Amino acid sequence: MRRMKQMWLSLALLSFLPLTAATATTKVDKSSAHTTDWAPVMEAIIQVESHGDAAAKSGNSVGAMQITPILVKECNLILQQRGEKRRYTLDDRLSVQKSKEMFLLIQSHRNPTGCIETAIRAWNGGPRFSRKATERYYRKVMRALEKQKG
Repeated sequence: MRRMKQMWLSLALLSFLPLTAATATTKVDKSSAHTTDWAPVMEAIIQVESHGDAAAKSGNSVGAMQITPILVKECNLILQQRGEKRRYTLDDRLSVQKSKEMFLLIQSHRNPTGCIETAIRAWNGGPRFSRKATERYYRKVMRALEKQKG
């Protein structure tokens, strides 16, 4: 009986967790107090990755944000976990808008605090990035961000 109560309590608590994916907006809001404006970060990444070329290709990486098949697969797993029916295809990497949607989805999942440094380093080095291995990339993106500010 006690186990049954624990199970119901756990299910009740889980029902309060957000189940929707981040939309194509430039903000991810995981709490009323925290909002990150991802638009400048995405634009800086696009400049560093492809100089704005939506058709750019480098090995398995494709599109303006140089998205890999593994990232597309991870996005689809996140969507599945959240109970969403939509899925991304490999061709969606060629769409700047869909690439940005995937970036936002990954950030909402891997980086719920909205840390810009984590977002940049993880975009380059994956979820278990090395600070040392991503330092050069991080600096490039930060320079591109500074150029945007004028």
